[in-house]
Amino acid sequence: MHAKTNIFNLPETEFVHPGNRACAGCGLGIAYRIGLKALGKDTILVVPPSCLTVLQGLYPIAATKLPCLNVTFASAAAAATGVIGALQAFGREGINVVAWAGDGGTSDIGLQALSGAAERESNFIYICYDNEAYMNTGVQRSGTTPCGALTATTPIKGKLQKKKDVPAIMAAHHISYVASCSAAYPIDLYDKIKKATGMTGTKYIHIHTPCPPGWGFDPRYTIKMGKLAVESGLYDLYEIECDQFRLTDASEKLLKKKKLRDVDKYFKSQGRFKIMTDDQISAIREDIHRKWEAYWG
Repeated sequence: MHAKTNIFNLPETEFVHPGNRACAGCGLGIAYRIGLKALGKDTILVVPPSCLTVLQGLYPIAATKLPCLNVTFASAAAAATGVIGALQAFGREGINVVAWAGDGGTSDIGLQALSGAAERESNFIYICYDNEAYMNTGVQRSGTTPCGALTATTPIKGKLQKKKDVPAIMAAHHISYVASCSAAYPIDLYDKIKKATGMTGTKYIHIHTPCPPGWGFDPRYTIKMGKLAVESGLYDLYEIECDQFRLTDASEKLLKKKKLRDVDKYFKSQGRFKIMTDDQISAIREDIHRKWEAYWG
């Protein structure tokens, strides 16, 4: 069993070079740096088109020190399954195969390949960094864009539909492990990815990833935005192991405190929600409290 990590025993080895093409305050940059520490050197990455391909660069430039296979938008999980097969054919063991994709390449374009891999129980880790839109191509709405958010393809009324719950979809496959994380809670993120490396079968990690230019906030407030989402109860940190659900880290503390921060500040701190009405926020507030009343029992 992996012992809980703290700032003092977090590995010092870095698998991302200091220079990369990420935007200032990029939540993905935080999650990627910490996530690779958990995965370690014996890792092969599979990455579809996304902000991550921008961050790490394309051949012959690379910010990542680990081998990475860049694949088509829809094929990350299928390609990862192929890498697993190749390693088995060569008798190579002890290597983490990790598909790392954005929400567009996961919740929309790549969902069929991910579902197929999960149904086959392919032995790999799938990590979705969720910045809640197609940020790399101009902030178009994705399946995980929250209701009310302005994007390039929902420019007037904002998105009218609710956010797609991809971790719940993956949990319905009864895979080995499902976890939700946040770039604002890097230690919780590290522990969950590290835990996944010691398990067999399909493991799915979903990371809430604040995006300053796409969400419309000052880059210095990335961690603040991530924490507001969690502390308000809007986004929960949890893990599902052997179909057993439990809240973790800051969400587990909220379970004990039985008190949430008002979600109003989260919405009003971001430009993408500038047209949301008080009635819309109140409706979401009620949904949050209904969910947490069930947690509190």
